[in-house]
Amino acid sequence: MNEVKTEKKREPLFHIVKRNAIPFWKSWLFRVVAIVAAVVVCSVVTVIMTDLNPISVWDAMFKGSFKNEMKTWWMLRELALLLGVSLAVTPAFKMRFWNCGAEGQVLMGALCSYATIMFCGDKMSYVPLMIVTLVAALLGAAIWGVIPAIFFAFFKTNETLFTLMMNYVAKGLITFCVIFFAWENVYGSGKVNFISTGILPMVYNNEFLIILIIAIMTLFMYIYLNYTKQGYEISVVGESENTANYIGINVKKVVIRTMLISGAICGIVGFLLVTGRDYVVSPESAAGRGFTAIMVSWLAKFNPIFMILTSFLVVFFQFGTEEITKAFGLNEYFSDILIGIVILFIIGSEFFINYRLKFRKGAKEVE
Repeated sequence: MNEVKTEKKREPLFHIVKRNAIPFWKSWLFRVVAIVAAVVVCSVVTVIMTDLNPISVWDAMFKGSFKNEMKTWWMLRELALLLGVSLAVTPAFKMRFWNCGAEGQVLMGALCSYATIMFCGDKMSYVPLMIVTLVAALLGAAIWGVIPAIFFAFFKTNETLFTLMMNYVAKGLITFCVIFFAWENVYGSGKVNFISTGILPMVYNNEFLIILIIAIMTLFMYIYLNYTKQGYEISVVGESENTANYIGINVKKVVIRTMLISGAICGIVGFLLVTGRDYVVSPESAAGRGFTAIMVSWLAKFNPIFMILTSFLVVFFQFGTEEITKAFGLNEYFSDILIGIVILFIIGSEFFINYRLKFRKGAKEVE
């Protein structure tokens, strides 16, 4: 009789185990520890790669956002604009519709705002012009957002690829319009004319009104997602389309409606960029906010209030690393390294919030 030999398998050193729900304070403790650890690692990298004192580097980073009142207002304005785009992608993400096209939707809002002012600026008084410009931005961006939603709802296209490609189409459309309508200062220069009418009124300063509008939008989105029927439908569709269909929710309608809202909010941000910040439009007007907003929304667990904090962290490090580059004559790649380390630790903290490592006891072998 042949003997059957059984292979002995050694138990792995550890297993990755899904955590049960942890208290709110504990999850944020993980994030705080991750940020502190990132600061320590960034300090070590600074010592290794440069002759600078890490304390002076972090002091310069703090001054990047809070050196004076003007810098602080600029930082708050950029925080608000990033938060606005993050609010736009959040309802779609909560529905598990991966809208990676916020960049293009913001650009379309900016293009429609700029075009309206260029064509109607000398034909309308101020208040009607601002209303028409805002409506144009809302419609342009909402249409740009709903196109991939319609294809997804009726033809099950890949929303990630579709929305990504729409970004490039939006950039190309802006370039075409700038050349075709001769919006350039000198033909072929690529320098677009700045608007002189249709500019947001100054309330306290240039930044205050932008910050106020985004603050109101944040409160609206928090209430919309958590305390309305439509917000509930978004959550159910995100959890399970089958469940949504079973309880009578029209999934196609929810997808299309949500992307209309998502695009419209991007349109507001595009409107604010043209009329309150840049006074011009270009293929780079969105400045990558559409992609950064994905990380901001995800880190905040799609909670508009928490997104204020995650937006602040991103903008603070952006301003801080720019200040480091100027203050110490370092190239931009060093600041990118520091930002990358911080983002890596923050994202990594999410792993330990959701999972834990379970180590084996001793060297026990199992049959």
